[in-house]
Amino acid sequence: MDHPLRPVKTIAILAATQILSWGTLYYAFAVVAHDIARELGLPASAVFGAFSWCLLVAGLTATPAGMLIDRHGGRLVMAGGSLLCGLGFILLSQARGPSAYYLAWTVLGAAMPAVLYEAAFATLNRLFGIGARKAISTITLFGGFASTVFWPLTVHLNGSAGWRSTYLAYGLLQLLLCLPLHLLLGTPSKAAEVRKPAATGTDFSLAQALRHPAFWKLAFAFSANSFIFSALSAHLIPILQSYGHPLSSVVWMAALIGPMQVAGRIGEMRLARHARPQASGTFCFALLPGALLAVLFWGQHQAAVALFCVLYGLSNGILTIVRGTLPQILFGARNYGAISGALAGPALLSRAAGPIAIATLLQFQASPAMLFSLLLGCSLASLLFYQLAVRSGTPATATAR
Repeated sequence: MDHPLRPVKTIAILAATQILSWGTLYYAFAVVAHDIARELGLPASAVFGAFSWCLLVAGLTATPAGMLIDRHGGRLVMAGGSLLCGLGFILLSQARGPSAYYLAWTVLGAAMPAVLYEAAFATLNRLFGIGARKAISTITLFGGFASTVFWPLTVHLNGSAGWRSTYLAYGLLQLLLCLPLHLLLGTPSKAAEVRKPAATGTDFSLAQALRHPAFWKLAFAFSANSFIFSALSAHLIPILQSYGHPLSSVVWMAALIGPMQVAGRIGEMRLARHARPQASGTFCFALLPGALLAVLFWGQHQAAVALFCVLYGLSNGILTIVRGTLPQILFGARNYGAISGALAGPALLSRAAGPIAIATLLQFQASPAMLFSLLLGCSLASLLFYQLAVRSGTPATATAR
């Protein structure tokens, strides 16, 4: 029997599972990738290509996952995602060749939209309705610690037991911890349903949202930003080293990004909680070009690089909250999961393309100035399309009819 909603319990469950899921699915791979390549005898391009394929699969399955949460709630969908994650990690730990290796990442890609932020946001929207913004901000605040926890943990496990045992442990973590926690999520009580916005013609269906010009402008804005984020996640340290900075300094400065993401989310919770999500979005989209300009023109100075890391971290931290809250403002709450999943699909595809695109340019000896100029152009385009989206998209109104 379904049990009633307890907000604090729900937020605590999702905060814990977001740290665990982001840490195991996203951050651990960078630590073990080269060891996987060496043991399986695969080129680095094939090893990293499997992760890009995983993100492509996630992009294709994001909308169906959101639709399932809209219809059935997050409890069973997220629990199913944890089950897939566990099986995928166990398959990965036993992979002996490229076929099994790619099969494992295919399973993990199918699981991603059911356990990461988009699933958590859709679950919170269904449970809390118009009150979901504070809960989403809290979840992203805790999720910001995933890299802080899982980078050193993965280094330790990989060094002591190897990548196979590491992923086997992460599979068991998904099955024995995340799966039971997701099953405890529960469903809204009748009182909670009353507090949620009524399902009326003011809520867009997925088909109506796809026909609205704001949807595609917002999708492009999120996609361009995801391209930048993924490209820099994979290549930032060697690009900054090419300016002449020592590795130790670059690593120290790049380490500012994680804490600044958390700081940005705290700032959004404290300072912008009464502001419209559209305003928070404008702020975070505008921060990114400023960050890239600093490193483009003064990248040889460590202070400029540190400033870039601070602004970049703030921007990305706040953007996660905007991604979670803005679709409800523009398109309504009733079909939030399907619409936010559709918005996430192109962004996941861009996230898959970013590292490959920059790696290709680096093969042709592209200079840091050229690379940061390209990323600056993407950031300005994302800011422009975001502004066009929020101006052409009014809060869910009778235009949905």
